[in-house]
Amino acid sequence: MADRPFRIVEAIYPGMTQLDFTAPHTVFSRIPKAETIVASAPGGPIESDGGLVFAGTRRLAEIEHCDLIFFPGRLAATEAINDTAFMAQAVRLAAGARYLTSVCTGPLILAAAGLLKGRRAACHWAWRDMLSLFGAIPDPDRVVRDGNIITGGGVTAGMDFALVVAAELAGARLAQALQLALEYAPAPPFDSGRPETAPPEVLADVKRRMEALLPKRLAEARTAAARL
Repeated sequence: MADRPFRIVEAIYPGMTQLDFTAPHTVFSRIPKAETIVASAPGGPIESDGGLVFAGTRRLAEIEHCDLIFFPGRLAATEAINDTAFMAQAVRLAAGARYLTSVCTGPLILAAAGLLKGRRAACHWAWRDMLSLFGAIPDPDRVVRDGNIITGGGVTAGMDFALVVAAELAGARLAQALQLALEYAPAPPFDSGRPETAPPEVLADVKRRMEALLPKRLAEARTAAARL
């Protein structure tokens, strides 16, 4: 990286999933010579979907530039893509960034900004197909890189995604050191973290819950896609 700090802007919004944000932030904030800025459209406190409040965020409009922009996800992402103030700043900062990144449903923000046309991107499995509305190519991999765009799948993929970014910016040895320091050695008690491996009855239950949320989210995504 250059002599000046490598500027990472983490663009958050009300209702985002805190783990989508905090897992990558834990890694990003430990990358040498990197400056991490947590920002939002209004600035100030932002409440996540689980009720955790992140105080003191900077206003996106006050940030002149960044080298990497990052968007977390959650169901609220389809609301964020119809927030004109948020999207205007997302587009402005992304235009000058070297890397465009996101996890979970965050890629819908990149897509709604017109940045994923013809590009491969990961996304949470339940909402992945929505990427096609914006001309993106949905990819089921946990972490996907297409040129300067790095995206991750749902929620917990944020740690894998962040380590891929760390390796890109500071080398594989540093990324491995961070992984060790954080003792990131996942060993889940159940093999049900993907639709392909979850027991059929568990998958059916989760799909029913997701499908109840789909109409509103799909309508919001189509509204945003119509603006491109």
